[in-house]
Amino acid sequence: MPLYYDDDQAMLADSAKDFIGEEGAIAKQLRHWRDRDCKDGFGHGLWEQFGEMGFTGILLPEEDGGLGMGQVEANIVLEEIGANLTPSPFLSSSVLAATALKHGSDDTRGRWLPDMIAGKNVYAVAIDEGPKHRPETIACKAEKSGNGFKLSGKKDFVVYGASAEMIVVAARTSGSDSDADGITLFAVPQDANGMSHDSVRLVDSSMASHITFDGVELDGDAVIGEVDGGREVLNAMLRAGRVGAAAEGVGVARGAMDMTVDYLKQRKQFGQLIGSFQALQHRAAHLYSEVEIARAVTIKAAQLLDAGSEQAELMTSVAKAKVAKAAGLAVKEGVQMHGGIGMTDEYDIGLYMKRDRALQEFLGDMYYHAGRVAELSGY
Repeated sequence: MPLYYDDDQAMLADSAKDFIGEEGAIAKQLRHWRDRDCKDGFGHGLWEQFGEMGFTGILLPEEDGGLGMGQVEANIVLEEIGANLTPSPFLSSSVLAATALKHGSDDTRGRWLPDMIAGKNVYAVAIDEGPKHRPETIACKAEKSGNGFKLSGKKDFVVYGASAEMIVVAARTSGSDSDADGITLFAVPQDANGMSHDSVRLVDSSMASHITFDGVELDGDAVIGEVDGGREVLNAMLRAGRVGAAAEGVGVARGAMDMTVDYLKQRKQFGQLIGSFQALQHRAAHLYSEVEIARAVTIKAAQLLDAGSEQAELMTSVAKAKVAKAAGLAVKEGVQMHGGIGMTDEYDIGLYMKRDRALQEFLGDMYYHAGRVAELSGY
């Protein structure tokens, strides 16, 4: 498989770049909602525009009202979201939650998918139960209660959790906390009795929730997939989300790099453009190479995922780890090459560093995925 876009994907990339670059620009979205201390952290109007563009249903089959595209196409949108630091529930709703809902019953899909595809509803996913991403251990319990379940426990750092009309929750229905089996996914509506949020603003100004489930009563229709058989669906959701997060990270790296190179072409010291200094040219060239390698491995991971390859699991972690390293380099070099102004809020380069910091932790940091690469490779 070639590591570049075909004609249709290139057209989508041009469309996404123009639309998100205009409507999702930093001043128009991130700074606008941050400076107003918005409780959601994103604009619902832009989300509706995503629906009008068809982006919201990009991973969903046509019979459910989606576009029937794949992870490569979803990643195209996510890269532009990252490049513009656009606050958007696309990753949580149209990638993570949508991947889970594809495994739901006809009634489940019919209840939740249409409003998301239309850009009316936002969905979140509740997986982690601590400061670090460790989906191997799930202690939040769902016990049988009549014809349904009673959900009890806590979930941490649920991105856009308090703004979501529905949250996909991974809970334990049997076995011990670290068992691979015994996991069930539930679609928990926003108005469920017994669910409470402690909302926090993350370093990149996005919103997340620490959620407590205190005996939340759910009927049997809330189950996504099979009872006790949710690990396979959860893993599919994580693969899609991790590759998507990698693509957004590529966008963050690209945006920071482009801003830095543009600055090198304008800033003068000692009567010369600083871009003419060989040391900075070498650093910029090295950065470009690292970002392109990160993009290539992310495209490869998405292609393998779309093809249903057994190598997709390994390449997903390779992409997440590599992008974390490349994006970290991009934002650090960006701030350093901007000099003192790079540390001020007046310039956008520091916002890229903040977004990179939050994104690196989401669904596993570089060290978590480097460990998975070693494990999956047999080392």
